[in-house]
Amino acid sequence: MKAANAPGTPPGPTPAVRVLVIGGGYVGTYTALRLQRNLAASIARGETEIVLVTPDPYMTYRPLLPEAAAGSIDPRHVVVPLRRLLDRCRIVIGEAHAVDHAKRTATVSTLATADEGTGTTTIAYDELVLAPGTVSRTLPVPGLAEHGIGFRTLEEAIGLRNHVIEQLDLASSTRDPELRAAALTFVFVGGGYAGVEALAELEDMARYAVRHYHNVGPEDMRWVLVEAADRVLADVAPDLGAYTVSELRRRGVDVRLNTRLARCTDRVAHLSDGSRLPTRTLVWTTGTAPHPLLTATDLPLTDTGRLACTARLAVDGAPHAWGAGDAAAVPDLTRPGEHTAPHAQHALRQARLLGDNIAAALEGRPLKDYVHRSATCVASLGLHKGVAHVRGRPVKGYPAWFLHRVRHLRGVPTVRRKVRVLAEWTLAGLFSREIVSLGSLEHPRAAFEQAAGDTAPDDPKGST
Repeated sequence: MKAANAPGTPPGPTPAVRVLVIGGGYVGTYTALRLQRNLAASIARGETEIVLVTPDPYMTYRPLLPEAAAGSIDPRHVVVPLRRLLDRCRIVIGEAHAVDHAKRTATVSTLATADEGTGTTTIAYDELVLAPGTVSRTLPVPGLAEHGIGFRTLEEAIGLRNHVIEQLDLASSTRDPELRAAALTFVFVGGGYAGVEALAELEDMARYAVRHYHNVGPEDMRWVLVEAADRVLADVAPDLGAYTVSELRRRGVDVRLNTRLARCTDRVAHLSDGSRLPTRTLVWTTGTAPHPLLTATDLPLTDTGRLACTARLAVDGAPHAWGAGDAAAVPDLTRPGEHTAPHAQHALRQARLLGDNIAAALEGRPLKDYVHRSATCVASLGLHKGVAHVRGRPVKGYPAWFLHRVRHLRGVPTVRRKVRVLAEWTLAGLFSREIVSLGSLEHPRAAFEQAAGDTAPDDPKGST
């Protein structure tokens, strides 16, 4: 089958084989990177084309989002520009809406189709890598959509940082004790990696920031972590989960286990234990759900809504379709009957093997199974604090925090980004934290719109 030219492709010979990668997260980016290395000669001869469809022109390294939110790292350094990294791939900025694997086509909307009013376009392919990742798992909690804040994207992380600092400013300037208390109450729902690390880093940042407020102190702030299970960080050893709870409580964090958010109305968080917490900050980090795109395909899914894949990362029963990472249910050969957990370490390793297996399939070589025993789990609890589980051995405090940084420094793609992140960490150790809120970045045209609105067209003072 000869695939049609992708959007933005200049007229010319159609490549013999087109590999379409949907998703610009870990799996999509690293699979495309591996493919462009493995198939460099074929790409140069025009025999193979790799097309990556992604909503953003960059990949976000999510494990470092908490540090970006806390100001330990410049936000630009936790993202990687895809056009620079994947210089032999064709990047299509757009959203995939459906996949018809029987016809080997994907329906995609791009900036061009939106501007032209055509809605969508169709991209044909020969090999498909479906890696759209996941979306935030939400529940029908009254008031969540109106007041909740997510923590999965760079925009959300920076928005949350600005919001926290703005609450400190509000508390410092108001004379209303109820408003002050609500502004200084920060509720995080979800005790996984994202929730624990985000709360710990931001609490660390806020504790430092209030040194510069004459009427707000650490004792005035209230940080609450709500977790429905009986422990936090379910993927680490139980004793490390218990240590994490004790460490957070030692810092004054109110950890509520076996508790759920019942509703959040009128800026009051109602918990299942009967508590009422007036708050202006509700952060939702309760996990993820399969991307809705998966249900708009004719590919087989599991009962949990993930792609049914084999250990070779091929979609089961669908030749020329591949999957890995959070969107795929990959058999865990180290635990018969189970699937690999949706972790970054699995996603990165699966992506590399997936790039190798696709290249092998195109060249007629045998494929390999994915086998990896998860040996290390790390989590940061703020500056110089952390927990880790390394080959069955628990590590706490500063050593765990150091392991966390070493591990993620290795995981950040490209030498350029590694050097920048290391430099940021080094400078952060020499100088104080940045505690500036740049809320105007979220609405960059606000000042201009106000100025333009104040000067109406029929206002003689506004004419020149």
